[in-house]
Amino acid sequence: MPNLVNQMVVRELEDEFKDAEGMLLVSFGGLTVEETEDLRGKLAEKNVRFKMVRNKLARRVLADKELEFPEDAALKGNTGIAYGDAEAAIDAAKIFADKDVKKAGKVAFKGGVLEGNALDASSAKALADLPDRDTLHAQLLGVISGPARGLATVLHAVPSSVARVLQAHADEGEEG
Repeated sequence: MPNLVNQMVVRELEDEFKDAEGMLLVSFGGLTVEETEDLRGKLAEKNVRFKMVRNKLARRVLADKELEFPEDAALKGNTGIAYGDAEAAIDAAKIFADKDVKKAGKVAFKGGVLEGNALDASSAKALADLPDRDTLHAQLLGVISGPARGLATVLHAVPSSVARVLQAHADEGEEG
């Protein structure tokens, strides 16, 4: 019977993780029910799916996706996996690295996956420092529009300096 249950869980995990571009593996123990629900709510707001997994079954599913983690510690102990598209993994990292969560010290990064590449714990934690899509768009727009803005300023400066020189000569002529 447990074998059948394990097969069903593995099949469910395979379906869940099939289209996931990003995953974040975290140690998720010692939280109160209220803290857990708060974190799950924040994850759900960002369209991040979260599932507590049995390590043996998760290891089997991830190995089928040809994902093996450099540290065996990634799938030891109490493990939760936050998953979704690549942006969801970044959002999850930001939520887990939030100062309130960090202060409680009950959630620790164990590893991750981003676009088919396995990440160690420090790389998974570094995802929290990446800017979100809107910030990247704003930065890109600034980089693209910067030279054009400079060119427009220079082109505008030439006629306005000529106009100022002419105005200065005209003012001089009126005084003299």
